[in-house]
Parts: sequence; structure tokens; C-alpha cells
Amino acid sequence: MSRMRVHVVSDVHGRADALSRAGDGADALICLGDLILFIDYHDLSQGIFPALFGTEQAAVYVGLRTAGRFDEARAMSARLWGGLDGDPAEHIERMVRSQYEEIFAAMPTPAYMTYGNVDIPRLWAEHARDGHHVLDGQTVELGGLTVGFVGGGLRTRYRTPYEIADEEYAAKVEALGEVDVLCCHIPPAVPELLYDVEARRFERGSEATLAAIRKTQPRYALFGHVHQPLARRTRIGRTECVNVGHFRSRRTPFALEW
Repeated sequence: MSRMRVHVVSDVHGRADALSRAGDGADALICLGDLILFIDYHDLSQGIFPALFGTEQAAVYVGLRTAGRFDEARAMSARLWGGLDGDPAEHIERMVRSQYEEIFAAMPTPAYMTYGNVDIPRLWAEHARDGHHVLDGQTVELGGLTVGFVGGGLRTRYRTPYEIADEEYAAKVEALGEVDVLCCHIPPAVPELLYDVEARRFERGSEATLAAIRKTQPRYALFGHVHQPLARRTRIGRTECVNVGHFRSRRTPFALEW
């Protein structure tokens, strides 16, 4: 059997220009979600929030969230959204659809995709093209290996769009059974994989994913979500656990062959 080469990306966050080249030289692209850019903490002119409210308001909002003042940030956000004409949800959905249109147009084929915690799953079907395979709690065979996908994130104080209960997330992990490659948006619950050294905080990881890795020992566990992790990879038994990188900033995919 000939060798299989896949490129893997996560946390695209609006980077359509680089995404269009992410599949070059690969047999397939795997995308682990977070396609939408709500706000770029490094460039406050980019994203849905500054497009609606301006860079100065974005700077105040980011400052509050960075300081852990989430109630104040939510109150500020509510005031701003309340000042818009029409339903705030309609404004958000219009801009999300616009970003999805650009991202899915740039997404190479074939691509095997799952959702990130900031994505809106119900809108993907409107934009996915032939050759885009969306999987969540499902498996596919690639190059003779079984690849499983679990999308979304767990509930947090950030209240991002696709956060689900621990039990629902665990059920999706359980539905996969034994796989050779486990693809999730969020990492397994291993501290060094969850700590973001730039944001200086722990993100949530999945205990269910960690338990599945320990029990079934897939060859690889691939994930994203934590943009600047303390550790980009580690081993759990014979499983190689890899954070595939923050694609918006790195602009290059993680390459894997088997």
C-alpha cells in the first residue's frame, strides 16, 4: 500500500489566504475547527467585534477579558450590542456567514473536518462543498487507518458558541470506539497541553478523551485549541499526542505520514 500524507490544521480563525495552500502536497486535509475570527488579541482591527464596534472598543473589551473581569466584559458587550439597530444575533450571523463563505471557498479538497468551540455547526452545511466531509462523533478510513473526530469544546466561563456538557462530549468520544488516529478540537486533560504560556491560563481539556487514549492507545491524538501551549506534544503510553498549531499565526499545517 502506498504511503498516506495528511496535513492537519486547527484554529484557522479567518486565515483563508493560507488555508487555500494548506493541502498542497497532501493526499487529504484534516481541519480541527475554529474557523471563525471574533477578535484577534494581537491585531485588534481584525474580527467581527472590531468590525462592528471599532478598534478602541475592542482594546477595552480584550483588556477586561485578559484581566479576568468577565462579568464586566459581558456587560460592556451587552451595552454595545444593545446599541445596534436590529437583533444582535442577526448581525453576528450575517458576519459569521460571510467568514464561512470565504473560508469554505478556500478549504482544499478532500478535507475531513470537525467543529471548534467558536464555530456554529448549523451554518456549516450551507457552505461545505463537494469533498468537504464534516464529522463529529464519527470515523472515516484514510490510508488504511481509522480516524475518529470529536468536535466542539466543554463549557467554560467564556461561553463560546459550541460548548457542550461533559456527558455529551464523552458520549461522542465513546461512539468512536477504537481508532488509529483520534482528532479533536480540544486536548486531552493533560496540564502541560492545556496551559497557554502567553495568556497565562489553563484551558479546559477532556477527561473522556484522556481516558479513551489510555484505554485504546491510538497511534496519534491530534488537537488544537490552546494557541501557545506549554508543551506541543507528549506521549501517553504508545500514543503520540500533538497540538497541530495555531494556524492563524503559523500559516503552515502539521504534516503526518503513514
